[in-house]
Amino acid sequence: MENKLGFWRLGTLGFQHVLAMYAGAVVVPLLVGPSIGMTQDQVAYLISIDLLTCGVASLFQVIGGKYFGVKLPILMGCAFQAVGPMIAIGKMQGITSVYGAIIAAGLIVMILAQFMNKILKFFPPVVTGSVVTIIGASLIGAAMGNIVGQPNTPSFASVTNLFLASVTLFSIVIMNRFFRGYLKSISVLLSLVIGTGVASIMGLVDFSVVGKASWFHMVEPLRFGMPTFHASAIISMVLVGIVSMIESTGVFFALADVCEKKLDGDDIKRGLRAEGIAQVIGGIFQAFPYTTYSQNVGLVALTGVKTRKVVIAACLIIMALGLLPKVAALTTIIPNPVLGGAMLPMFGMVMASGVRQLSRVNFQRVENMLIVATSVGLGLGVSISPDVFSHLPESIRLIMESGIVTGSIAAILLNLLLNGTNNQNVNETIEVYKSEHAIEHTVKVS
Repeated sequence: MENKLGFWRLGTLGFQHVLAMYAGAVVVPLLVGPSIGMTQDQVAYLISIDLLTCGVASLFQVIGGKYFGVKLPILMGCAFQAVGPMIAIGKMQGITSVYGAIIAAGLIVMILAQFMNKILKFFPPVVTGSVVTIIGASLIGAAMGNIVGQPNTPSFASVTNLFLASVTLFSIVIMNRFFRGYLKSISVLLSLVIGTGVASIMGLVDFSVVGKASWFHMVEPLRFGMPTFHASAIISMVLVGIVSMIESTGVFFALADVCEKKLDGDDIKRGLRAEGIAQVIGGIFQAFPYTTYSQNVGLVALTGVKTRKVVIAACLIIMALGLLPKVAALTTIIPNPVLGGAMLPMFGMVMASGVRQLSRVNFQRVENMLIVATSVGLGLGVSISPDVFSHLPESIRLIMESGIVTGSIAAILLNLLLNGTNNQNVNETIEVYKSEHAIEHTVKVS
């Protein structure tokens, strides 16, 4: 039946996939762009190029080739784990350093994909859970910043801001309580529409930017300047890339289970190489590092349509939207409090994902408690007070001023010191990430 899908049916099913990932895709540029000093026009372009490269990156994964692509109905987008590091890099070293780090990390991910089974033993759940928890917690401040607003402005911490954020957040909660299936999966997107609608009724939405935007534009690689490369920035993005690789491995197995396809080690390596290629593409087009989106796995299971043709159609729709500036401009009219209200649960879910991974750790062992306590404490402490390293040499300071890097390095080194690697079974580690996506059977990566 899937092979007989007509044009309109194929397009409708593909558009469902676009809607399921759209909110997550556009929230990232809406947060990162202003945080690193981009103007509204630049943010609109960033949204467009993000959509376009989402589609291109996904095609590499879905269609694949001899050496890359897991060839499953997968969509890719920017992982929220990368948001905090990108903002930190952009503030400290500039926009061009962000893209240099993305490109370098993508190349390193492509190399590491060949040795994934050896890398996993250094990243058991006690490490990755700590890292993801730090990243999620560091993002909460950005969400609250959007809700509160800028100091010394009339709207700072206003009741109106709190009201709009509350409407958006409450909408997400209500829809997740009473909606089911597909509508539940796009609750964040619907909440942004509701929040913006309420703000529009209150006269707080400026539609002029949409009217000024053109209908079509061409892509401009390296629009924001030639990439620059800094060790601290690259280390940050490589750590994010490794965490994403491990989580993507779980998504691959989950989707293969839904599609009744057996994966082997070579399939996983091809899929992870495609993630590296996607990051390089994101850096060159100056968008974002891309990874596998798990929400679309649920949509495949929900609809029962497992053909790759549907996701290819979704990729084409996303790429088309990326060439239409008015679509991106429409997204930029979302008021900051509305955006913050949606970001709060989204970024909180990143932190919750880390906590869920930690829930599988044996905390009867004091060593594991010490790893989590020290790494999370250091990561959040440095994020709150980065000046703690202000008197160290610049080469060291640039690395240690990132709480995510400091906490991640601490988790890795403490795990090696206190647990070693001999007691870390690679297959057991894989099972933890597979179980995150309801996988019940064992698959060995070799």
